[in-house]
Amino acid sequence: MEIIERNSGLKREIIRITILTFAAFLYAFNINSFVSTGDLYPGGFAGVTILIQRIVTMFFDTSIPYTLIYVPINLIPVWIGFKYIGKKFTLYSLYVIVATSLLVDTLPLITITYDIVLIAVFGGILNGVSIGICLIVGASGGGSDFLSIYFSEKKGIDVWNYIFFGNVVILTVAGIIFGFNKAMYSILFQYAATQLIQTIYKRQQKQTFLVITEKPNAVYQKITELTHHDATLFKGEGLFEGKERNLIYSVVSAEETDKVNQGIKQVDPMAFTNILETRYVGGRFYRKPKE
Repeated sequence: MEIIERNSGLKREIIRITILTFAAFLYAFNINSFVSTGDLYPGGFAGVTILIQRIVTMFFDTSIPYTLIYVPINLIPVWIGFKYIGKKFTLYSLYVIVATSLLVDTLPLITITYDIVLIAVFGGILNGVSIGICLIVGASGGGSDFLSIYFSEKKGIDVWNYIFFGNVVILTVAGIIFGFNKAMYSILFQYAATQLIQTIYKRQQKQTFLVITEKPNAVYQKITELTHHDATLFKGEGLFEGKERNLIYSVVSAEETDKVNQGIKQVDPMAFTNILETRYVGGRFYRKPKE
């Protein structure tokens, strides 16, 4: 994201589109190589699209282009994005949806390996990398990504269990029709993808800062300057020396952790900082709005 923020205007947009095009290429290549060779089913709307394609091929002996399924079923999520998430974010995401679909229909089918375990693991990794890149530069791959962002950021609801249930339904239907062997390997594919996304994209993750400092006002100003988050000051007593101590408590997104930590060191090199992983935050929490 820094490579985009360092630029402005037309150059910034060209860089963003170039990165998103690369991500769309990776996603399409993954579908036409690992997913196709292994007969796997990605999660979300891509999995629905591939399942429909294979059902039509099996029962009606015909093929439907990926684009004619994937783009239409994304129209409702795109509408949700325009209305509730952000217009620029949705336009970039729509670009990824269309670009990915067209690339899937035009790129050749390439077999890298026939080892189903390698296909599931490395296909999942490639899937997670492509989606993670989109999220980092301010877009999504469409489908369930829109729903996840809408409910988590706008409604404060964790919909992961519902998305997981939807993926289970896809795999169950695929297993009943085509056999559970490939459907079960698809679970490994989806797990690898999810782990990569969580590693790459940290906007949804939270970290708690506990800072003992002699300069509480300076530390607080630095936190708000860097993140727009508030903080709470606690007064306590250091048991070793029996002196009054200032404890600042604040929660920030994981992607802001490093710059906040460096900022605190700048204003108070002697501050004692403890950073904790935060699983849940309820109540008011500042989230940078999407464009």
